[in-house]
Amino acid sequence: MANIKPFQPYRYSLQAGDPASLLTQPYDKISPDMQARYLAASPYNLVRVILGERKNSDTETDNVYTRGAQYFENWIRQGILQQDAQPGFYAYFQEFAVPDSDERFTRQGFIGLGKVEDYSSGVVYRHEQTLSGPKKDRLQVLSHTRAHFGQIFMLYPDRERAVDAELSAVANTAPPLVDVTDEYGARHRLWAITDPTRIAKIQTLMQPMKLLIADGHHRYETALNYRDQHPADFAAQFVMMTFVNMYSPGLKILATHRVLRGVANFTPADFLAKCQSPWAVKNFDSIDSLKPALQISDSNLVRIGLVTKDGRHLLQRSRQGGELDVPVLHNEIFGLYMGISEDDVRDEKHIHYVRGIDTAVAHVREHGAQAAFLLAPTPIDDMARIAFAGGVMPQKSTDFYPKLLTGISIYRL
Repeated sequence: MANIKPFQPYRYSLQAGDPASLLTQPYDKISPDMQARYLAASPYNLVRVILGERKNSDTETDNVYTRGAQYFENWIRQGILQQDAQPGFYAYFQEFAVPDSDERFTRQGFIGLGKVEDYSSGVVYRHEQTLSGPKKDRLQVLSHTRAHFGQIFMLYPDRERAVDAELSAVANTAPPLVDVTDEYGARHRLWAITDPTRIAKIQTLMQPMKLLIADGHHRYETALNYRDQHPADFAAQFVMMTFVNMYSPGLKILATHRVLRGVANFTPADFLAKCQSPWAVKNFDSIDSLKPALQISDSNLVRIGLVTKDGRHLLQRSRQGGELDVPVLHNEIFGLYMGISEDDVRDEKHIHYVRGIDTAVAHVREHGAQAAFLLAPTPIDDMARIAFAGGVMPQKSTDFYPKLLTGISIYRL
């Protein structure tokens, strides 16, 4: 059963300034340009704690992690960050436009603490493999600060949307504690849920739910590692989560495309020759003609786009036994045809993950990449089917949009 509980987060005070200059995207979505922009936005921007500047003079006692911990403690001491007086859950609504479309949605969720469970317990499920490097980095941040700054994005199956109704009731009765628009135009609003009766009802509704990690696999497994290293620390048994109903109309998944570099002996002609059986290869004159072909949904076919400097192609073959496009791309095309091993993928040796077809194509046309493989978004029901059955998909199989803001609430152990 899902073990969740209210908490008293630290949040930025009015003294800190405009939340838009303080909060960040998740650490793994922060590019060097974004990091520089965050650093310039405010002396209290959270990037200094979660992804600070590395220096050539760094030592074991003065480095990006020790400086981050010092910023965190100083900001608490100065009143920049203050702990809420009452424990509660926090309704978290995100209003956004879907990229490359005119659709607008509101995604409803709530922030609380969830017990850190081994995957074998049958309570928390993952859907993606993880990479070793990010977990080492996040464990350093957690060990130095003893705090979680971003939430694990957790899905739960609630077709009746009973929890959503409780969240809407709160949002309709009071102004939000936080109302901020991020750099992508998504609006983020936060309300405290402190009424004991409503808290108990949400806990009761959530208790039988299975939880599926949407985003935050690395941070969740970091929390597992930290818990195991500190068995006497009760606070380490919990991690901050945002819970979102997987049947909410505001839950949107975008495609994550793959850009390849440095693959030995790769030539487009040889690769396409290997694909001739069992794949059918269709050629296109332009990206604009390939895009609508990629958008056609056919549950009977695996369909993957390919762009090289020499051409634009659509690879198709029959779908077998409910298989999904991303595992087929990794196991069959990357592994069998291109010799990219699981270790190569895990170490991000050849593959760069990109949102947006035009961005992926630009890597090939303008920045020297060998190829871009283009995918359709993974359907949520298919992802849940595999995950709840104990299966795991390759890294970056999904891209939930928009991301949860880091620093909108902070769990200090």
